[in-house]
Amino acid sequence: MKELMFSQAENAAFDEEMARDPSVFILGEDIGLYWGGPFGQFRGLIEKYGPRRVRETPISEKAILGGGIGAAAAGMRPCSAMMFVDFLGCAFDEMVNQLQMRYMFGGKIKLPLTILAGIGAGRSTAAQHSKSMLGLLMGVKGLKIVVPSTPYDAKGLLKTSIRDDNPVLFLSHKMLTPIKNKIPDEEYLIPLGKADVKREGKDVTVVATAWMVHVALAAAAKLESEGISVEVVDPRTLVPLDKQTILDSVKKTSRLVVISEEPKTGSSAGQIAAMVAEEGFDYLDAPIRVIGCPDTPVPFSPVLEKYYVPDEARLIKTIKEIV
Repeated sequence: MKELMFSQAENAAFDEEMARDPSVFILGEDIGLYWGGPFGQFRGLIEKYGPRRVRETPISEKAILGGGIGAAAAGMRPCSAMMFVDFLGCAFDEMVNQLQMRYMFGGKIKLPLTILAGIGAGRSTAAQHSKSMLGLLMGVKGLKIVVPSTPYDAKGLLKTSIRDDNPVLFLSHKMLTPIKNKIPDEEYLIPLGKADVKREGKDVTVVATAWMVHVALAAAAKLESEGISVEVVDPRTLVPLDKQTILDSVKKTSRLVVISEEPKTGSSAGQIAAMVAEEGFDYLDAPIRVIGCPDTPVPFSPVLEKYYVPDEARLIKTIKEIV
């Protein structure tokens, strides 16, 4: 076992997969010698694998994603590094039209493309570098969506994503960069579509992703001293979504709060709440509560940003209202 930060765990996954499979390569902005990616997740790879497999590109998101789609269709396993999820807007034709290529060709081709992007607020990087957009991206059909919350999960899920024969969007929350975990020395994979119960409880289920998992765990620890037992469920992948683990938890606790760092309207939290209302209504003893951000862009001001992002206090207040 070794202790790695989130970005180091991602780096280890890239290293192992590039060593295992020569068709794996990375393309994007600032991923080579100078930066090694916005969070250092590609650091050292260009020295080890060379500029043909760690390919620096111009600032053109359409080229980064479009080139990855073409390379995947031609038999390679590209990783298109989009830097921040906000920038996917510059390549939305590729996202909403070209990624459906495998479906449109009746499954006769594979499209093993991993799309990499940072998400989330917390560093005062303002509206064009701080979005999450999870609910919006769940509407892009043919795209799997991975949202890890720990270094352990990040490494195992990233390796699985790279090996998948379908397009996978792998999202890394910027506030998770310094988080550390013990990582096994031996290889491991985590299947897509399998949630993880990060903390067991009996009074209320909290479903959370990415940084919100840590907010939920902190709130659960505080509420335990008040006699309220909180179960924290981390879906880890939003598409495919592990409905059964969520429903089993709600059946046990009979209460549900879904928290997400997105504007509440059109959020992934709303999608999960709707699923439970439709498929697990009889389990509920209280209304489902959804916690999200205001329906505004992410503010630059640190004071406003702190107000914007859901925190422990807001989650604790909501849980107490339904327990």
